[in-house]
Amino acid sequence: MKILGGIALALGICLMHDGIPDNLKMNRIQVIGSHNSYKRAIDPALFKVFQQKDSVSASKLDYEHISIAEQLDMGLLNLEIDVYPDEKGGRFAHPKGLQWAPGQAPFDEKGVMNEPGFKVLHVPDLDFRNDYLTLKNILAELKTWSDKHPDHYPIFITLEPKDGTSNEKNTTAPEPFTPKTYEELDKALIAGLGKEHIITPDMVRGKYKTLEDAVLHDNWPTLKDAKGKFAFLLDANGPKKDMYVAGHASLKGRVMFANADPGQPEAAMLFRNTPTTPEIKDLVAKGYIIRTRADADTREARLNDKSNFMAACNSGAQIITTDYYKKSTHFVSDYEISFDDKKYVRLNPVLNGIAAGGSK
Repeated sequence: MKILGGIALALGICLMHDGIPDNLKMNRIQVIGSHNSYKRAIDPALFKVFQQKDSVSASKLDYEHISIAEQLDMGLLNLEIDVYPDEKGGRFAHPKGLQWAPGQAPFDEKGVMNEPGFKVLHVPDLDFRNDYLTLKNILAELKTWSDKHPDHYPIFITLEPKDGTSNEKNTTAPEPFTPKTYEELDKALIAGLGKEHIITPDMVRGKYKTLEDAVLHDNWPTLKDAKGKFAFLLDANGPKKDMYVAGHASLKGRVMFANADPGQPEAAMLFRNTPTTPEIKDLVAKGYIIRTRADADTREARLNDKSNFMAACNSGAQIITTDYYKKSTHFVSDYEISFDDKKYVRLNPVLNGIAAGGSK
């Protein structure tokens, strides 16, 4: 580290707090973050009822997270948020799960779920508890933390627009996403964080004809230019993704990056959730930013199986999500995800010509 610091000083390069040169492009790091980052545990009384009805599905939801500020304090650099439209307010204010099991803790004592605007939850009526409840509250938490740490690395936020119908009868039906909904979502992100704190597709595209052209020519901001900022990835496919892109070629004027396929003008940040997918390393080498997963549905944690995490590390995918940056408090397992020395950011092994090992 002393040698690296001396070389950097001689070249006039500043080092970020993990010894990574700040003149590197933001796609040349690899970070670990959380999935369903806002989630608290299902109340034990309701969870017991759910488990008796469907033990397999219950096991997949048997996890929770510490607060978002605590995650960022640890060094995590990716968050995942689920948002539901609630134009008039109150749609999710009275989860039916509260009626399914007596003796549960109070919910939304401040009544914020009655306010109009985007709500944050995992599964309506069942997995609805968290510290924030609204997108506005989460953005306020992020802004407060960021203002206290103005030199932080860029934070990637995966945002999943939730709607559709449930297979279960008598459950709360979400509102559908529409072009208007997406416009309101973009406005909410800007209002919550300030556009100057968001890395937008326009910023990356610059003078290139398309966003993908810019990406293939390595036009990502440097870490120095990206510090103190957030980049949003829209976790949507098919018609829902197309709706966000429509009328915004190369995502012009949009706030979020869309999950567009290579070859499309909007391709920049891509989801490849299976870390063993062979194409990830090639996509990373071409300049795209890739999000993948180390674990899902508590499966790897219960088996203490880190093979997917190792595959994710070796693939060079810049964003690796996990539910287990800490060991589970819900079942006994030693499964815990980090790079060496309990770090959650490092040089990208594919783009920086270093050994891909060094993960735990």
